[in-house]
Amino acid sequence: MAIQTPIAPPRDEQEAVVSWRIERLLAAGYDGESAVVLALDRDVDLHEAVSLLERGCQVETALQILF
Repeated sequence: MAIQTPIAPPRDEQEAVVSWRIERLLAAGYDGESAVVLALDRDVDLHEAVSLLERGCQVETALQILF
């Protein structure tokens, strides 16, 4: 039985995804540093991060919830 390893997307694609995530987080109201940290962490659910601010959560509180 052959072991299959996931193939990582090309670096350019990964960078494009991170850039898109940063843009979405900035548009939602996160400051630049927080947006970058959140965007780089693949365990952070982008939709949840955006939703927290849309529901009136402060950035500091949202970061505590997400991490």
